[in-house]
Amino acid sequence: AAEEFRKIDKKEVIRLISHLDADGISACSIMIKLLNNDNRKYSVSIVQQLNRAVLSQLAVEPYNCFIFTDIGSGVINEIKELLNGKKVFILDHHSIENINDFGSIVFINPHTCGIDGGKEISGAGVVFKFTCAVDKSMEEFAHIAIVGAIGDLQEQNGFLRLNQEILKTAVEKGRIKVVKGLRIFGAQTKPLHKALEYCTDPYIPGVSRSESGAIQFLYNIGIEPKNGNGWKKIVHLDEEDMKKLVTGIIMKRLSEANPDDVLGNVYILPHEKEESPTRDAKEFATLLNACGRLGRASFGIGACLGDKKIKQQAIRSLTDYKKEIVNALNWYNENKFSDDVFWGNRFVIINAKKNVMSTMIGTLASILSKSNVMLNNTFILSMAQQTVDGSTKISLRATNNLDKAFDLKNIIGKVIDGIGNSEAGGHQNAAGAIIPTEKEEMFIEAAKEVLGKYAMEEKIR
Repeated sequence: AAEEFRKIDKKEVIRLISHLDADGISACSIMIKLLNNDNRKYSVSIVQQLNRAVLSQLAVEPYNCFIFTDIGSGVINEIKELLNGKKVFILDHHSIENINDFGSIVFINPHTCGIDGGKEISGAGVVFKFTCAVDKSMEEFAHIAIVGAIGDLQEQNGFLRLNQEILKTAVEKGRIKVVKGLRIFGAQTKPLHKALEYCTDPYIPGVSRSESGAIQFLYNIGIEPKNGNGWKKIVHLDEEDMKKLVTGIIMKRLSEANPDDVLGNVYILPHEKEESPTRDAKEFATLLNACGRLGRASFGIGACLGDKKIKQQAIRSLTDYKKEIVNALNWYNENKFSDDVFWGNRFVIINAKKNVMSTMIGTLASILSKSNVMLNNTFILSMAQQTVDGSTKISLRATNNLDKAFDLKNIIGKVIDGIGNSEAGGHQNAAGAIIPTEKEEMFIEAAKEVLGKYAMEEKIR
């Protein structure tokens, strides 16, 4: 693949297309860094999905060379047909449609080598490996591949195989420091009591989802939550207070199955400013998601490339992202017993229609899946209509680590089977689909049947 890349004429303008989530933005940023290093000209688009309509638009553009990152494996036949005669690279980690002939496409995907792209390497990781084969100095960008993997939920208190290799490179290059610490989101940026209040994975009884409970908890364990006129953050705590906090949380969780799983790996980017959302790799991934889902992917790319001005714009986007999350949760809480939310036996179908941004519907499902407000072992399927093209975006998640028992991409594929002009994608632990809005009722009926069957199977097991 690296040899094929080197054959591209330097006068060619390369058309780069990537996915809008944290992994897609990370992947795109790594590729842009390579193109910049190699003095290449390029034009970039970030898309929510790649389908026939998007490919038809690309086909009439005046480009001869296309690179798809973190996207494309599900539409190889369409790419072969519509971009016939063009030089095409696909660097992806998603499952491949049933196809063995990639034609003239330069296709890099772990699944072709028997490697699980859902767990062992992300889209950004695939691009990172490729760019290092072209230019060894790209190893300096290993940390962005790790941010992409974290964004795609591939970090489960450590990484597997190829991700672990990439992490090793990032550590050796001084771009990431792995420390054992509290596995609580927002250590760099949130006031301590807020980080505890919003902490749902791991869940802290009497503290999670309760601001007063969080503040009271801190007083009870002997930690003053205020820092002069401001609020303390986790990064402000000295060793003594950290011990009190860790012990206090574990004591609160004694009734849980694994009370001490609040401790784990924390991935720090030492070259980033303290108390910035780009310093902790998990917060960085959230920042990129925010940019992508608000239609501001270029800010996320700028943050990955280290542009200080654009990074500040990306950070400001977090506020708007939080507002959209609050809007989505408020809509759900006000409508959870309405006709728009169907409660089945161990599954729920949430149809937000146009009340929640289609790019936020997966975020809503993810938050609910970790929130302890759902019964254990529940599938959460959420839907929202896209404003432009008469389609509906679907997301499927599972609670209680049920995603390890089932392949959610396979399940969503079975639901849309027989529904025309529909497509499914994603991974074992987070999957989605696009369907025509007029077929929502047919889809919901199929979902009730398929999810009901899988939920019953889990109950029996």
